[in-house]
Amino acid sequence: MNRAHLDKQASEVASMFDAVADRYDLTNDAMTFGISRLWRIEITKAVDPHPGERILDLAAGTGASSVPYARAGAEVTAGDISTGMLEVGRRKHPEIDFVYADALDLPFDDASFDVVTITYGFRNVQEPQAALAEMLRVLKPGGRLLVAEFSTPTLAPFARFYKGYIMRALPAVARAVSSNPEAYVYLAESIRAWPDQDALAHLIRDAGFDQVRYRNLTGGIVALHHALKPVPGA
Repeated sequence: MNRAHLDKQASEVASMFDAVADRYDLTNDAMTFGISRLWRIEITKAVDPHPGERILDLAAGTGASSVPYARAGAEVTAGDISTGMLEVGRRKHPEIDFVYADALDLPFDDASFDVVTITYGFRNVQEPQAALAEMLRVLKPGGRLLVAEFSTPTLAPFARFYKGYIMRALPAVARAVSSNPEAYVYLAESIRAWPDQDALAHLIRDAGFDQVRYRNLTGGIVALHHALKPVPGA
């Protein structure tokens, strides 16, 4: 069984996701009791895709997050470091351009995209600050960043319940539906270790983004961080 560790070596993370690619979407639905589909609707609203816009969807996995953007008429590039995920994505969604894309060294020109998104994958990046610098680089001036990531529940009693759930129940559910349940132990650990909403907002601001704000979903289980690339001289 493959499992990454919290030092987040890219090769380990990629190998882990390769091992769960075929049933990844099913497992996510099962572990969130279907709520992840509602989160996806809210993420799409926050991205606000428009026809003709170029959107880079990082950590896109099998493309579930990319599909709504393409349906809105945007030109979507789905990037991931897991070749297994990319293969499944190309098979399921041939209309979307899937490319190997390491967030620390994006294979795109400066100012190439109107929007950059990363959904549930930012906490798997070894150097978040360097990744944000790359996202800033490939965005056009005035371009939008949307980070959707698991976060910290805002109510203390619920936060205690949630932390217990993700470390005990989440791997148990994964054992029933996933081909690699050990991978979900890492995912649970990575959620617990991830900075809270305010800390992530400061990280994004320190990377050079402007108008940073966030919105909580389901009491803070997920947070949507939105920011803009500054326009020179504005």
